[in-house]
Amino acid sequence: MIIETVKTGGRFEEIGAYARVKRVGPFVYVAGTTAVEPNGRLHAPGDTYAQSIFIFKRIEEALAEAGAEMRHVVRTRAFLTDMAAGGGAFVRAHGEVFRGIDPVTSGVEAGLTMPGMMIEIEADALISDELGAVFGE
Repeated sequence: MIIETVKTGGRFEEIGAYARVKRVGPFVYVAGTTAVEPNGRLHAPGDTYAQSIFIFKRIEEALAEAGAEMRHVVRTRAFLTDMAAGGGAFVRAHGEVFRGIDPVTSGVEAGLTMPGMMIEIEADALISDELGAVFGE
């Protein structure tokens, strides 16, 4: 069975003893991902849609490190600072990214760590072919 841990150098990964991505067999889990750019600045402060698109690109890169693709995503979870103000923007971005893939999703209102940070997103994937046969067992 494949077991793979991917760390991306996030500021809390070592302190918190966690990985950005964990793959166990055909299952891939991506930790909560925010819109913090490599230089430490927040991408598009206050803009839930722009942050969501940025985060989905980061998630796509993280999945690739573990041998998965966006088409393998089966669940997403969004943590938003303000569901009423940002929920629609998240749903729009999610719809653009996952059209035809249709993972299950949920959203929760939560406090996040930086002013202007509107959303954090997690993703779970199952590596399989179009007929559902799984890989990496």
